[in-house]
Amino acid sequence: MSSPSFAGQVALVTGAGSGIGRTTAKAFAEAGAKVVVSDVAPAGGAATVEQIRTKGGEAIFVQADVADEAAVRHLVRSAVEAYGKLDCAFNNAGISEGNLPGQEWDTEIFLRSFAVNTTGVFLCMKYEIEQMLNQGHGAIVNAASVAGLVSYGAFAYTASKHAVVGLTRTAAVQYSARGIRVNCVCPGAIRTPMVQTAIDQGFGSVIEAMHPIGRIGEPIEVAEAVLWLCSDQASFVTGHPLAVDGGALAR
Repeated sequence: MSSPSFAGQVALVTGAGSGIGRTTAKAFAEAGAKVVVSDVAPAGGAATVEQIRTKGGEAIFVQADVADEAAVRHLVRSAVEAYGKLDCAFNNAGISEGNLPGQEWDTEIFLRSFAVNTTGVFLCMKYEIEQMLNQGHGAIVNAASVAGLVSYGAFAYTASKHAVVGLTRTAAVQYSARGIRVNCVCPGAIRTPMVQTAIDQGFGSVIEAMHPIGRIGEPIEVAEAVLWLCSDQASFVTGHPLAVDGGALAR
């Protein structure tokens, strides 16, 4: 099977200033898509756009905090104003705020985790779906986690990612018959800045041991899964939480 082509298509990626988001934005561009790069941090987002353009791709940057509805509305409208449509979206922006026992969590930090990880996905889907309904087609992939399918102990992160899986399934049921497929990816430990911090603190062997495949995943391995889910090759796949986890959930 050949790699999917996105020539003539427009893809939006949030949290694209680093890690999985940046790699996925670049992969969309290399596959021919015009890419709308979004991140809360302008420097990271601008760097992703520059990397895409350096290789001959087309991209713009739109700053947005996905927890802010006005910012998300502006983001989707900016994508359509720039490129006329929105074919694919990867709602990747997220945060992890620690691993405390439940009773030790600060309520404001807990709510912020949900604001970004869950409400942010809802807001992105709200405005992406609105545009895709006008077009009659579209594909959305949300970033969940293996922690969205089982508990990995991180209180707010696990709960917020479980909610992303629920949002994905609900949207798929509501909109798939109207031409919009909605799926999510559930990565294990991937070599992102967040995971690299844990490795630098001496937890690399522990993280590797979580995965029967014997290593930490690479961002491109998640990016390729996202592109497949957005492509016509996955035309009969919707409402699915795809684990990209080196076998972590197979134990």
